[in-house]
Amino acid sequence: MRSSERSSERGPERSPALGAVRSSAVAVLCGLAVGGLAVAGCGIQASTVPVDVGAAPSRVSCDTPAKPSAGTSTVQGIRATVELVCGSQLVGVERVVPMPEKKSSRDAVVLVSQALLEALQRDPSPEERDAGFTTGVPAGLTTADPRPGDPAGTVRLSRKPEDLPLGALSQIVCTLSESEVVSAGQGPVVLGGPDSDPPRAWSCSAAVRSRPEAVPTLGDVVLPTPKAGAS
Repeated sequence: MRSSERSSERGPERSPALGAVRSSAVAVLCGLAVGGLAVAGCGIQASTVPVDVGAAPSRVSCDTPAKPSAGTSTVQGIRATVELVCGSQLVGVERVVPMPEKKSSRDAVVLVSQALLEALQRDPSPEERDAGFTTGVPAGLTTADPRPGDPAGTVRLSRKPEDLPLGALSQIVCTLSESEVVSAGQGPVVLGGPDSDPPRAWSCSAAVRSRPEAVPTLGDVVLPTPKAGAS
């Protein structure tokens, strides 16, 4: 048999250059499989198991605005730290809080508490909103004089404290605890409702500041002040 006939029986010979090109193409396809494409022949099987890539990064800065300057502010009031919600936690913002126009009480604790309450009810400024600050204290909430026998420094609210949203209660407790008039040395805040139930004490702890929803619904019962001359 002639050599030309034997060559035709074996089929056409493959070019070494063509084999190299095919190997390079397979390598490129298998490389794509690493990016998430399943390619047959690469030994990689498609997976339907979800991959946890973590939570999306927060876009909230919580940068507190610049402190108000006494020389440039046109608001007449008291300097106070108002606790707002930002990034699911409480962050204090310094403000000049105006005193209430309608002075329904002569009690300094009641007046200052009402001023702070109104500050919490106001919408955050555009600068504060851009930084991620919000408030959950409901509008219409007011303060009143303590009832006879209430401990000194008691703040009576127009709604029962335990009926307020937990986030709002945390804002009120931590804001009032920052006031030297309402709470001495950032001590507990004594709050009561409009009824005759005894007032209760709440503290602004680190846990409450980091997780406002963790504030106890009911504070500690505060015993009434004994009447003068009682044994």
